[in-house]
Amino acid sequence: MSLPQQPGSITQALYLRAKQLIPGGTQLLSKRPEMFAPEMWPAYYQSCKGCTVVDLDGREYIDMSIMGIGACLLGYADPTVTEAVIDRVQRGSMCTLNAPEEVLLAEELVRLHPWADQVRYARTGGEAMTVAVRIARAATNRSHIAFCGYHGWHDWYLAANRQKEDSLQGHLLPGLHPNGVPEELAGTAIPFQYNQIEQLEAIIKKEGSKLAAVVMEPTRYAEPDPGYLEQVRELCHKNGSLLVMDEITAGWRLHLGGAHLKYGVDPDIAVFGKALGNGHPMAAIIGTRDAMQAAQETFISSTYWTEAVGPAAALATLKKMKETNLPEELEARGDQLRGHLAPLAAEFGIPLKMLGHPPITHFQYEHPQAAEIQTYITVRMLERGILAGAGFYASLAHTSENIHQYLEAYKEIFAELQEAVEKQTVDKLLKSPVKHGGFSRLN
Repeated sequence: MSLPQQPGSITQALYLRAKQLIPGGTQLLSKRPEMFAPEMWPAYYQSCKGCTVVDLDGREYIDMSIMGIGACLLGYADPTVTEAVIDRVQRGSMCTLNAPEEVLLAEELVRLHPWADQVRYARTGGEAMTVAVRIARAATNRSHIAFCGYHGWHDWYLAANRQKEDSLQGHLLPGLHPNGVPEELAGTAIPFQYNQIEQLEAIIKKEGSKLAAVVMEPTRYAEPDPGYLEQVRELCHKNGSLLVMDEITAGWRLHLGGAHLKYGVDPDIAVFGKALGNGHPMAAIIGTRDAMQAAQETFISSTYWTEAVGPAAALATLKKMKETNLPEELEARGDQLRGHLAPLAAEFGIPLKMLGHPPITHFQYEHPQAAEIQTYITVRMLERGILAGAGFYASLAHTSENIHQYLEAYKEIFAELQEAVEKQTVDKLLKSPVKHGGFSRLN
């Protein structure tokens, strides 16, 4: 049995140093230990393979949480992808000349998306979304963006909170301050809620010829209402605006090529990141010729968008996705977990609500001490050698045995929580501070 992290461990000691050297402690908010279990969650790993992670103290865990923030659908260090990456590195991954893989990958992406004609690349999802927004603004000669959901850290998006401090509340990540974003961008990014077509209609009526694009995920927590995505596309095109689909999280999990293909709605631009390279930095912006040609009329360029490892990893990842019927495999794993976890929660009176699609399951506890419940579960899971958070991102590496082990641990932990949940005394059980719930400054 793995032991929980202790302040004297190598892993914890390094994180204490990091918080002095790195503002916020980590490069990504979602990897901050305070988001899981402060002072207990292992911040660093020395190796990972499949869905097994080893921390700096040699403790081994099964990752039943978010699998590299959703980047590793095939599992960590997938041998097929690793082989392609090593081959490319050994032959040279950066050169004065261009990598042929970027053309081969563009052909594959266009083949998977018959509505698309052209492709540009980036290396992260947030910057790829910024490229897409720049292209949309250039193509329409308009400045305003209507959006639904979370789309990264860049100025175009955080500008929503320049208009009203809590405009981004309800769009996945609360507490995002617009410090450093020019005040002049206030009013250029306008949020609307998913499946609320009247909200988008009101925005379009008000913004009219100023609206360059509507940016949204095809799905996150819920299925689109019948006709909803079609209505969004129709509203965009009637207004001369572009429809940009963010497939960074949903992409490849629900359908080969992205959720928008599952729903049969063609955008003008779609953006992919995260799982496209299965853990190797790679992002793609694909679109119609009319939209993408605008990239030639504005400056969009970066040295490391031309390295060869990203496209090589993506080509190997897409090949394996096609060979393994990935969406069906992930659906089965998510169904196995949800089908057994819901009855367990009911048995012990735990007010668990599961959101999202089976391959991207999010947990929500409808209880005044929801954060305390999740923190307790995370700590007790660590003691059993399991990384567990407020959700489960299925990967091809997860086995039925992994899921069974996870469920057995939940059964024991729910039994421990039953009385405390009923009496609202979960805080008395905690051995660590409560997890953070959104963006907040670290002391």
